[in-house]
Amino acid sequence: MGADFPYLDEHTSFDFPPVEEATEEGIVAVGGNLSPGMLLSAYRQGLFPWYSEGDPILWWSPDPRFVLFPAELHLSRSLRKLLHKGVFGVTFDTHFKEVIEACSAIPRPGQRGTWITKEVVAGYCELHRLGYAHSVEVKLDGRLAGGLYGVALGEVFFGESMFSFESNASKVAFAALLERLATQGCSLVDCQVHTPHLARFGAREIPRADFLKLLREGLRRQTPRGIWTNFGA
Repeated sequence: MGADFPYLDEHTSFDFPPVEEATEEGIVAVGGNLSPGMLLSAYRQGLFPWYSEGDPILWWSPDPRFVLFPAELHLSRSLRKLLHKGVFGVTFDTHFKEVIEACSAIPRPGQRGTWITKEVVAGYCELHRLGYAHSVEVKLDGRLAGGLYGVALGEVFFGESMFSFESNASKVAFAALLERLATQGCSLVDCQVHTPHLARFGAREIPRADFLKLLREGLRRQTPRGIWTNFGA
């Protein structure tokens, strides 16, 4: 897919190569762009973009896949106490661009830079405008302290990135997200690749074939598009 790859709107789909043709690392395709039709097609086929600044877009479908089933969510006793105290305020879809830019700017151990380029920010902000991408904002004394963003399709939420400026803020964001998703009938949260942080919440690895089957089932439901309203915020 060359640099002249066409812009695809949300109603235009693109057929990626079969995930069975992925490299050992999980790369399925290279190139294209981050237009709405391209991104939505990728998620619906079990792929996601992940690449470094200056490199072509890489489309991944790793095996195994790291997921969380909402019914298996584990909240530590200390986090439950923190949530009960109400130290942090939580909103949804209120500061999407600020959240994704914070995810881009936060230093991460073992990474020299960020994969959330200006192109990524623009692509997901457009998905947010169209009602597919969503953010969770965690505030402390009125300031943005942490958050996350991702894409919702059918009964599946595809988590993309999270950040924390204050201790435990990203944990609060994730707990708030799962509470929200439970009210919407979410059956699966795609966490993409293993992280110890999400493993503590109960996320686990499953074979890619199992993930794709669950994805197909989850996409049978119509996507609840639009801005997420803020209850109690």
